[in-house]
Amino acid sequence: MRIGILGLGRIGAFHAETLSGLDAVTSLVVADPVADAANAAAERFGAAVADSPEAMLAAGVDGVVIAAATDAHPGLIRAAVHAGVPVFCEKPVARTMAEGVTVLKDIDGSGVPVQIGYNRRFDAGFTAARDAVRAGELGILHTVRSTTLDPAPPPAGYVAASGGIFRDCSVHDFDIIRWVTGREVTEVYAVGGNRGADYIRAAGDADTTGAVLTLDDGTIAVVSNSRHNGRGYDVRMELHGFDDSLAVGLEDRLPLRSAEPGVSFPAGVPYDFFMDRFTAAYRAELTAFTEVVAGARPSPCTVADALEAGWIAEACTLSLHEHRPVRIDEVRLG
Repeated sequence: MRIGILGLGRIGAFHAETLSGLDAVTSLVVADPVADAANAAAERFGAAVADSPEAMLAAGVDGVVIAAATDAHPGLIRAAVHAGVPVFCEKPVARTMAEGVTVLKDIDGSGVPVQIGYNRRFDAGFTAARDAVRAGELGILHTVRSTTLDPAPPPAGYVAASGGIFRDCSVHDFDIIRWVTGREVTEVYAVGGNRGADYIRAAGDADTTGAVLTLDDGTIAVVSNSRHNGRGYDVRMELHGFDDSLAVGLEDRLPLRSAEPGVSFPAGVPYDFFMDRFTAAYRAELTAFTEVVAGARPSPCTVADALEAGWIAEACTLSLHEHRPVRIDEVRLG
């Protein structure tokens, strides 16, 4: 199949490399407002270059991967869907939840599948954890802990346009908590602080946050995030039930050291960033998209799924600023 890629920045180029190695993908078409980025990708992967999204869609692609800037997501999703071309789009659906809801309404009933990029759903550890929960191996869940710690903060320009740490970073934790447990979040309470980069504080954001989520069956989920973790990129989940407990990310490349005498675990080189931590997951995610394009499976992460994680991020952002618990129903639109 012929796959188009819109946006050839860091993640777009990474996706181009992944797609070029998939058996189902016979050729690529690339487009980027920066001609040098598109030409470099074309030379590296033997791709054709389209001079605009419209030209790409007219070139007969079977599916399109959107890795462009967030502001472009809604228009590109609509254009592909209206052209009848299946879409993979990196999160978020749109910069604001209101616009995301509009996108959902615009494409509803089109019959064209749209997959939003939440790569943890394709990680082997998180998949095994979901299977264990759904099989009842842990018994009744009482506590979930989810962690995402970046090794260093992103640039000031990125932070200013990110929408805040809950919408940009924590949203991955929110999505994977929903996906693994199969439950919905009803209420949140969030706190945050700034111990590092002044530009994060200047943007009205926090560099370190904690959130307590109450799930609809009474399970408590604790989410911890930070832009500063000098030892490496740390993504983990713990699930504690009445019968058993399970951890994702408890392996030799975990960026943590033990203070216990004689303990050498973890002994591996810590993960540097998300692309080495989730290389296999990204490959599985895009493989799933080729199956969506082929009509062999439905979208494994729909626009509606992505918006559910977004509502949790909205509630946490409000909770942080107003120093109070916030129910999801308070922020949900439509």
